[in-house]
Amino acid sequence: MRNIFKGFALAISMLTTVPMFKIHDFYKGINGYAVMFYPLVGFILGSILWGLHSLLNSYVDSTHLAVIIFALWILLTGALHLDGFSDTMDGLYVSKERALEVMKDPHVGGMGMIMSVTFLILKASSLATLEAFYLLPLVLMLSRLNAVLAIFFYPYISQNGMGALAKEEFTKTQMLITLFYSFLALLLYNKLLLLVSALLVLLVIKSFFIKRYGGFTGDIYGFTIEISELIILNILLFGLV
Repeated sequence: MRNIFKGFALAISMLTTVPMFKIHDFYKGINGYAVMFYPLVGFILGSILWGLHSLLNSYVDSTHLAVIIFALWILLTGALHLDGFSDTMDGLYVSKERALEVMKDPHVGGMGMIMSVTFLILKASSLATLEAFYLLPLVLMLSRLNAVLAIFFYPYISQNGMGALAKEEFTKTQMLITLFYSFLALLLYNKLLLLVSALLVLLVIKSFFIKRYGGFTGDIYGFTIEISELIILNILLFGLV
């Protein structure tokens, strides 16, 4: 039970800027539990955003409120996944041989910055147009579920870091628990088709990066989360599910 709590605390610490539960000790036994809670952390974050929107909806202009929610979204996640998106984009604009080295560089490249700004504009615009804010918990949950599925099913091409520990310790039982509560949330919202859409996004991402690099990195997990969020938002906007 202690490892379960530590795993949840580590998941909060890894995926948010919430000041409590700051645990960065990736000691053996808690990393799989941390991954198990990633979609739940996404659901909690989405619920916070939806709750704030519901609270202020009657008092703030809808467009301005959407910008506030967007800013809070970035603040709550500490732009962690956006950093992975930026590094991944930098890697796509160099040769395969240099890509992983470029992605590890702590400095943001020109293309990473340009594509990140473009991405943020698209995401902010999508949020400003969204009416179904009550579905934000599912958007953030499914995007992190995609990262969890990538951790479990696809190769991790680095030999160290949180990703290596997570893949090593994340068990089939923990994966089934993750799928169970994620499926239950989708069932309660009557949005099971949204899972199909998210899985299709993951399959496209998987096909591209396994062909290019042979697997995933921590940065590509972040890229997966960000792209999944944007596409799922637009699936909702276009009324496809």
